[in-house]
Formats: sequence, C-alpha cells, structure tokens
Amino acid sequence: MPDAKASQEEVTRILREWSEIHLFEAIFVLVAGFTLAWIIKWIVPRLAEQVPDRFRLWILPWEPILRAVMLLFVAAYIIPLFIYPTPQNLLAISGALAVALGFAFKDYASSLIAGVVALYERPYRNGDWVRIDETYGEVRSLDLRTVQIVTPDDTVVAVPHGKIWSTAIYNNNTGKRELMCVADFYLHPDHDGQLVKQKLNDVALASPYLQLRKPILVVAAEKPWGTHYRLKAYPIDGRDQFQFITDLTLRGKAMLRRIGVQPANASMAAQVDG
Repeated sequence: MPDAKASQEEVTRILREWSEIHLFEAIFVLVAGFTLAWIIKWIVPRLAEQVPDRFRLWILPWEPILRAVMLLFVAAYIIPLFIYPTPQNLLAISGALAVALGFAFKDYASSLIAGVVALYERPYRNGDWVRIDETYGEVRSLDLRTVQIVTPDDTVVAVPHGKIWSTAIYNNNTGKRELMCVADFYLHPDHDGQLVKQKLNDVALASPYLQLRKPILVVAAEKPWGTHYRLKAYPIDGRDQFQFITDLTLRGKAMLRRIGVQPANASMAAQVDG
C-alpha cells in the first residue's frame, strides 16, 4: 500500500490536475500544427516547380525540415499543458516513452529515429535520384517514418528510413541538378577505336540535353566477344536522364552504322556468358 500510494502521488506531481488542463487549446494547437505541416508538404514542391530549375533542388529539401520544426513546436507547446514541465518530469516521461516505444513499436521507433538522422546526415533529400535495395527513383518527400520515391514508371514507393541502418544508399546527384548518365555500346573488335571514341564524343556534344559545363568521357573495355564502350555525360537536369540516354543510344547507333562499325557477335557473347 505505501508503494502504491507513493506511486500515485508521483503521478499526481507529474500530471496536472484535470481542472488545470486546457483541453480545447491542446486540440486546437494539435489540429493547427498538423494542418500547417500538411500545407508545407503541399506548397513547397509546387513552389519549387514555379521557380527556375537551378533553384528547385535548393527549395525542395526545406520541406521536411520545416515540417519537423512545426511538429516539434506543437509538441513543445502541448506537453506543458498536461504535465508540470520540470526537468525531472520531462526526463521521467521521455524515459518511459522510450521504453514503451522500444518494446511495443521497435521497428516503427527505429524508422522514426532514422528519419531524424536522415534530416541531419542527408543521405537523400527531396529531388535526389537514389537507389535503395531494388528501388530507384526521385525522392518526392521525407515523412517521419518513410521516404517517398517516385520510380521511372511513375510508381510511388514508401521506403522506411530504417533502411539506412543496414542498406547502402546510392545517391546519383546529392542535391545537384545534374547526374551522370551512361550509354552502352557493344561492338565487334575489328574497328578503329580512336575513331569510335571521337565519334561517340561528338554524339554527346550534339545532344540538346547535354550539360556543357560537365565533362564527357568515353571508356572502352576489351571483352572476349568484342569491345564494350561506355559513353558518360551529364544532362542539364536529372529528370531528363532517360531521354538523354535514349538520345545518345539512338544517335550513337546511327553514327556507328554510317562509319561501318559492326555490333558485337551475339552468339559469341552468349557462348562466353554461358
């Protein structure tokens, strides 16, 4: 009985009396905070689409930061409405919540913590093109628990932030507009390598998607079935990567046909792979 009575007195000291709690004020602040967070999530991407492209990837990363600040402000405002905000009370409640979340929502809590870490370390941000496991696409938004990725097939994939603990994150542009694109060419070994390299470089230079400030690189590797060329260049905007690769591939193929270079022998390649 003494222990139960002491525990009850301890709870009373932490929690405010019911008559002291401004319930409607707490509900109003909670609803207003989540509404503003939703408005931020809606308006920032649309604002980023209206400004010049060079500013888009500067504006987009502010969306999760502003929403996190808004939700922290709501929590900081509401918690003192229900408890006496002394250091001891805050420490006791945070410890109890941590234990409860740790046992009841282990994976969920892990993703929430990973989301906070992602805001600081920034392995991905809005507008980045990333690969996480088998998912590749553009980061649309960062929620508290997941990162929303839009794939090239226009499918939205929600990936838990907890993946950063155990999975490599491949980020192709890390906050920049440009990202490297690669067009592959598989050629018969009997050809003039220097001529092919020069012509592939010219193909990239003539592309309307090319970012001229970035270098163009042609890499060749000799294989048992022929020569593998990789034409590497940067489009003006990462969202043009698929049109850019298609443009390089089709015009490169046409150029190779004009100069009489044959593609690699498919049957030989199949035998080598087999």
